[in-house]
Amino acid sequence: MGSARSAGLSRGVVVDIDKAVATIQKAVRQAQQRANVEIHEVTAGIPANLLEIEPCQGMIAVADESKEIDDRDVRNVAAAALVRNLPPEREILTVIPDEFIVDGFDGIKDPRGMIGVRLEMHGMIMTAPKTVIHNLQKCIERAGLEVNQLVVNPLSLGQLALADGEQDFGTVLIDLGGGQSTAAVIHDHKLKYTYVDQEGGDYITKDISVVLNTSFDSAEKVKRDYGYADSTQASADEEFPVEVVGQDTPVTVSEKYLAEIIEARLTQIFEKMNQSLRKVGALDLPGGIVMTGGVTALPGIVELASDIFDHNVKLYIPDEMGLRHPSFAQALSLINYRAHLSEIDLIVQSTLKGNYRHQKAVQSDSGQYQAANQQAAQQQAETAAPKKDHFASIKKFFSNFFE
Repeated sequence: MGSARSAGLSRGVVVDIDKAVATIQKAVRQAQQRANVEIHEVTAGIPANLLEIEPCQGMIAVADESKEIDDRDVRNVAAAALVRNLPPEREILTVIPDEFIVDGFDGIKDPRGMIGVRLEMHGMIMTAPKTVIHNLQKCIERAGLEVNQLVVNPLSLGQLALADGEQDFGTVLIDLGGGQSTAAVIHDHKLKYTYVDQEGGDYITKDISVVLNTSFDSAEKVKRDYGYADSTQASADEEFPVEVVGQDTPVTVSEKYLAEIIEARLTQIFEKMNQSLRKVGALDLPGGIVMTGGVTALPGIVELASDIFDHNVKLYIPDEMGLRHPSFAQALSLINYRAHLSEIDLIVQSTLKGNYRHQKAVQSDSGQYQAANQQAAQQQAETAAPKKDHFASIKKFFSNFFE
C-alpha cells in the first residue's frame, strides 16, 4: 500500500489538477516500491456528489442463427438499455445488470449458452456530472496511469463493510471522510439512495484551527492525538500544549474543550444526515447504521451517532494487515469490488467504452425497445451473409441504432 495526504481536492472533487496528480504519483510510488511491481492500470472511486440512480431495460432479438446467446448478444442488449436522452452535463458512470430475461423466463443472472429468440436485460444506471468524472480521469492519466474502471464509492464500500444480511435487508452506510460525509442506503444488495454533506474531517480541523488560533497542520495533529467526538468522554483535567499563531509560548488546552469543538461540528453533520435519512424512511431498515472513514477513528463517535440517530450504530474497521484503520476502508473496497466482478458484469461494463459512452438518443422508452427489436432482427438476417461481411454488418447495426 501507499498513502499520501490528499491535495488538490475540495469537498470530494478535484479543484487543482496539478496538486492532485502529485498526490497520486506519491502514493503510487510508495505502493510500487513496497510491492516491487510497476503499476500501470488503476480502479478509481468516484464520490456520490450529484449521483443519480435510475432503472434501465433493453430488449433485442438474438443475433446468432442457432439462437444460442453469446457475449455479443449480452453487449447488444446492454447497449439497448443504455440508449437514453441524458442532459449534456451528465454522463453514464456505470450500469449494473439485475437480471436477464430469455423468451419471458426471468431471474437469469448469465444467459450465455442458453437458447432463445428474445433477450431482455433489467438493471440500474448511475449517472454523474461530466466535470467530476473527467477531472478525475485527467488527473489519473496525467499521473501516467490508465483508468481500468470507475466505481461509485458507496457501491464498493457497501460490499466490503456490510455483511450479506445487512446488504439484503437494508442498512445505512455512513462514510465520514476528510473532504465530505456520505450516507448511502444499501437494500436488496443494491445502492438505493445517497446523501452527501460537504462537511467532513477537514471542517473539524478548520474549526479547531480558528477557535484555538493555531495552524491547520497543528490543528490536525491535535485532533488526531487528543481529540474525542463525544465531550462526555473527555477529561477536563487532562491538558496539552497548542502552538498559537503570533505567540512564542504554547497555550494549554483541556481535552474536554477540544472535544466540545469537535462534537459541535459532528453534531451538525449527523443532524442534517438524520433529517435526510428519515425523509426517505432509511432509518426504518433493520440493518441499522454502519460507519467508517477516517473521522470515525475519533473515540466516542459511535456513542455520539447513536444519541443523534436514536438507532443502533456500529463501526467498520478493515482487519487486513497494514490497513487496520477506517481511513483505508474506501481504497480496500475498490480492490474488493473489482476482484469480485463476474464475467457478465465485465461484459456489460464494456459497453460503456468506445462509442457507447458518448452516444445520446431521443426515442421514448417504447420507441427504444421497438427500434432495438427492429435493428436486432435486421442484424440477425445479416448474419446469414458471408463471413467477410460479418463485422461490417455489426458496425452498420450500431451506426443505425444510435442514430
